[in-house]
Amino acid sequence: MTFPQMKDLDLQGQKTMLRLDLNVPMENGQITSDARIKAAIPTILAAQEHGGKVIILSHLGRPDPGALKASDSLQPVTEKLAHLSGQQVHFEPNWIESIPDIDNGIILCENVRFHEGETSNSEALSKQIASLCDVYVMDAFGAAHRKHATTYGVITFAQTACAGPLLTSEIESLSKAMQAPERPLVAIIGGAKVSSKLGMIETLAGICDHIIVGGGIANTFLAAAGIETGNSLIEKDMIAMAGNILESNKVNIPLPDDVTVAKKISPESEAVKKSVVDIEKDDQVLDIGPKTAEAYKGIIDSARTIIWNGPLGVFEIDQFSGGTQALALAVAENNSYTLVGGGDTVAVLEKYGIKDSIDYISSGGGAFLEFIKSGTLLSLEAISRHTKS
Repeated sequence: MTFPQMKDLDLQGQKTMLRLDLNVPMENGQITSDARIKAAIPTILAAQEHGGKVIILSHLGRPDPGALKASDSLQPVTEKLAHLSGQQVHFEPNWIESIPDIDNGIILCENVRFHEGETSNSEALSKQIASLCDVYVMDAFGAAHRKHATTYGVITFAQTACAGPLLTSEIESLSKAMQAPERPLVAIIGGAKVSSKLGMIETLAGICDHIIVGGGIANTFLAAAGIETGNSLIEKDMIAMAGNILESNKVNIPLPDDVTVAKKISPESEAVKKSVVDIEKDDQVLDIGPKTAEAYKGIIDSARTIIWNGPLGVFEIDQFSGGTQALALAVAENNSYTLVGGGDTVAVLEKYGIKDSIDYISSGGGAFLEFIKSGTLLSLEAISRHTKS
């Protein structure tokens, strides 16, 4: 897929509206992680270097436009953004009708989700926002799969629309892993639900050499293979689909031979390692076992490309983190091209201090899954159509 990029445009004197992802976690009005702000800084500075008059849009949380709260405001981001960018930041709470010209610095607009019609992709709202800029730059990869006004509609009506450097980098990195991977290509898919990742697993089954499954997803695949999973998290309505994937023989999906179980998910629970054939009715499978981890490590050691999304167990509790830790360290020690996506997976990298060993860490969760599943995103499609029109 080809699409115009910000780096190829002359932004001199142009009102350049950047749709960024500044959806940072907050507690009591304080930012607890500024990672997304840091990721956006290169785009902001590049737009300024190209001569653009920078106007920033972003969402924060999921506010109800009919019952707005101060805790949903982007205003607390202003100070952190100014510090990290070295720029004066002008916060505009009432920007939807007009945005003032400024001689220096950048403009940060209030939460786009404060407006009725943002999440429903209102045509009227999209046209109004598009009228406020000369160039619209979509660079919020984490929201690029959503058909919202600022991630889709505005692109349609803007004078000029393009992809920003972060979005472009995400697509190039994902495409490298998906379209022309060095082999063997290994995917590690964990997390709770098969349903949220079924499309991705089906796509990967057609291109991967091995798919390693963990977490609740592995439990559902075990159930599909006729193995008792006790009181574990499984998706009963997904068992048949998981079975179809196993029976298709498109890809090697090794299932756990041993697991770590407990009677309930708690830091106080006793972790018991046992063969999958010994799982009892009141057991909850909360991690893969050491033999399985060693077998999976062998697959990872042979890989030349690795795509990883989702932990392999309840890694937040130490006694159920062994499998995730073992595979995380194996990935870090491998010299293959490694691509990681999803907030929980990034949390794994941070917990074990291996972020620097990963070739590319995607900033998106749902967008990461959607691009792997379909090879495109709604925002990219809108940009491509805008170019042709």
